[in-house]
Amino acid sequence: MPETSAQQLVVFSLSGEEYALPIGAVHEIIRFTEPRSVASEVDWIRGVIGLRGKIIPIFDLGARLQLATGDTEPGKIVIVEAGSSQVGVMVDDVEEVLTVTSEQLEPLPTDGGEVIEAVAKIEDRLVILLNADGLFARPAAEDRAAAA
Repeated sequence: MPETSAQQLVVFSLSGEEYALPIGAVHEIIRFTEPRSVASEVDWIRGVIGLRGKIIPIFDLGARLQLATGDTEPGKIVIVEAGSSQVGVMVDDVEEVLTVTSEQLEPLPTDGGEVIEAVAKIEDRLVILLNADGLFARPAAEDRAAAA
């Protein structure tokens, strides 16, 4: 019988849908505070906050995923380890920590690989597992446009 590996996911809501990040990528969860605006060519960078002496860029995850966001105010900021730095993502709420097995994870059949790692099937729920490193990397097309 093949060995199944389990991992823990931090599940959060965004525009009425459930998304998750691996618990190892989540540094902490804080209450939403309005970030200070910074000039950016990337529309999903909302600004920066100061957190324990560090400047943390804050990303609008709904805009990054091109979701239709309603009038709901973000309730939390999830501080995520991405590469060698920390970034914050605005989410509506943090729901729970779930343990999933590799059998519950299915790769996405479309080309969302750099942003979406898999879809977790948990009973009658589908939770989209995000790729922390790919999520905060600027797409190659944006890098070429910025360099031009």
